[in-house]
Amino acid sequence: MADVLPVTGTAFCEVARSSAEDVELALDAAHAAKDAWGETSLADRAKVLNVIADAVEANLEMLAVAETSENGKPVRETLGAELPLAIDHFRYFAGAARSLEGSSTEIDKATVAYHFHEPPGVDGQIIAFNFPLLTAAWKIAPALAAGNCAVIKPASPTPWSILKLAEVIDDVVPPGVINIVTGPGAEIGKALASDKRIAKIGFTGATTTGRLITQYAAENIIPSTTELGGKSPNIFISDVMVDDDEFLDKAVEGLALYAFNKREVCTCPSRALVREPIYDELMERCLARIAQIKQGNPLDATTQIGPQVSTPQLEQITSYVDIGHQEGAECPIGGHRSVPRASSRTTRPTDSARACGLATGTAPTGWHGRPRPAASGRTATTSTRRARRSAATSSPASGARTTR
Repeated sequence: MADVLPVTGTAFCEVARSSAEDVELALDAAHAAKDAWGETSLADRAKVLNVIADAVEANLEMLAVAETSENGKPVRETLGAELPLAIDHFRYFAGAARSLEGSSTEIDKATVAYHFHEPPGVDGQIIAFNFPLLTAAWKIAPALAAGNCAVIKPASPTPWSILKLAEVIDDVVPPGVINIVTGPGAEIGKALASDKRIAKIGFTGATTTGRLITQYAAENIIPSTTELGGKSPNIFISDVMVDDDEFLDKAVEGLALYAFNKREVCTCPSRALVREPIYDELMERCLARIAQIKQGNPLDATTQIGPQVSTPQLEQITSYVDIGHQEGAECPIGGHRSVPRASSRTTRPTDSARACGLATGTAPTGWHGRPRPAASGRTATTSTRRARRSAATSSPASGARTTR
C-alpha cells in the first residue's frame, strides 16, 4: 500500500499490506523467540534496551525526518522532543529492568511463599499516528524489559517511520522479539487484538476503537491497556488578568498550545472556558498569539504547524468548523484551508487548516454551562452542547487525537 507525503499528497514509498495470515506468521516468530527472551537475564535485557537507545540516538536526525515526512508534524518537534523522549524511554526501562525482583512472605514458621515475576509471553501492540515512534517506544520498552516479545501494528497513515526504526535496531534485538505487521486497522488491528495467541494487548487511539479492543481482550480473558482520549479545556477565571505579568503570558501560551503537534495530541486544549468579564481582553491577546503561529513545510525548522496527516483527518476538522458556522459562531481567525486542494492530491492535504478554536459567540457560558445574554457584538450561545461543539473546532477527530 502507498505511503503518502502529507505536504504534497504524493506517494513516496510502498509498504506491505499485511493480511490476517501475516499476523499469524508474526505470532509464530514471536512465540518461537519468547522462551529464550523470557529467560534472558535482567542485566542482558537492560543491555539490549540501552543499545537500542544508543542506536536511535545515533540515527536521531534520520528518524526525525522520516516521521515528519509521513506524519506532517514540524521537524522541530520530532528533533527536539519526540525522538529524545523515545530514547529516554528505552533508557528508563533499561534501568527499571535491573530493579525487577521477587519477594518472599513467611506464612508461618514452616511455610514460606515465594513470589516471582514471569513474562506473559507475546504482547500485541497497536500504535497511534500522532506520535508513531514515541508511542512505539512506550509499548516496546516495557514489554522487552519484562521479558516479552511483541507484535506491533503501526497506524495505517504512518507505517514507514517504525519500519525505519526496525532497520536501525535490526542487529540489536534477537530475531522474533519485535515483529511488525502493516496494513488497515480494521482488518489487521482486529486480527491481532482478537488473536488467542497474544497474552496482552496495548492500544493508543480513538475511543470507539478502544472499546472494541477491550471487548476482544475480554473475550480471550487477557489484560488490555488502552490509551484513549478526552477533552482538555482551559479554564480562565477573572483573576487571571489581574496583573499583566508572566503568569498571564503563560496562560495565553497554554491556550495557543492547541496547535502543538497539529492539534494531534490529547494534551492540546480543545476549548476555552472564559469568564465573561475578561472575555474580550483575553481573546484579543490569544488571537494575537495565534496569529504568530507559523505554518509551512514541516521540514523547515522554523515551521510550527504543518499539514494534517491525512485527508480524513483534515476533512473532519473542517467539518467541525462548518458546524460552528452553521450554528452561528463567528471565526475571528483562520477556519479555512491555507492552500487550496490540488486535483492531483486527493489523498492528503497540501497544508493544514487553522481551525477557529476561539469562535466568538461560542465561548462557554459560565461555570455550570448556563446560557446568558450576549454582550454587545456577540451572539449568545443557545445551549451548552452548541458552545462546546463550536469551541472544539481546533481539535482533530480521528486516530489518536485531542478529541479521542
